[in-house]
Amino acid sequence: MKRMLLALLFLAVVDLASAETKTAVFAGGCFWCIQPAFDKAPGVIKTIVGYCGGTEANPTYELVGSEKTKYRESIEITYDPAKISFAQLLDIYWKQIDPTQSDGQFTDIGPSYRAAIFFADENEKKTAEESKAKLASSGKFKKPIVTEILPAMKFWPAEGYHQKYYETNSEHFEAFEHGSGRVSFKEKTWGEKP
Repeated sequence: MKRMLLALLFLAVVDLASAETKTAVFAGGCFWCIQPAFDKAPGVIKTIVGYCGGTEANPTYELVGSEKTKYRESIEITYDPAKISFAQLLDIYWKQIDPTQSDGQFTDIGPSYRAAIFFADENEKKTAEESKAKLASSGKFKKPIVTEILPAMKFWPAEGYHQKYYETNSEHFEAFEHGSGRVSFKEKTWGEKP
């Protein structure tokens, strides 16, 4: 009996170690505001907010906010592709942003707030392009879908105080999310309440 339990335990550990995970990186304006939706999604293992799209090493919030780099506030999502697909992550992503806005997102204006899907390979690029085309033909928006689809670059985690901001500073987060116009846009466009 003891041998059988050990064998089962070994198989369980091997199965966990071989479980494949993937990452996806999206920019969608204020990174605080897009994290909650992904954290709630079944199949998402973890999320980290940070910076992607620039070339300077070890970017900081102040540097990125200076709008002198090509970095965008972004989110890195680690997920189990057996439970949620890249296409499903894109469905969540589109509902967090205004895909017709090219100069930032909502009241956050500037290069660091521009929306983008960062693809890691040709399959992700194709999936993102198909998803964007589907959204464009859905009739949801009168303006063109301008969210960029860009090759993945190194993702740098943001400072600790930005992580899970919606939990650690919930009152400020809610006031900001509502004040930016993001919540009303989502309700009007998708009929979803936070």
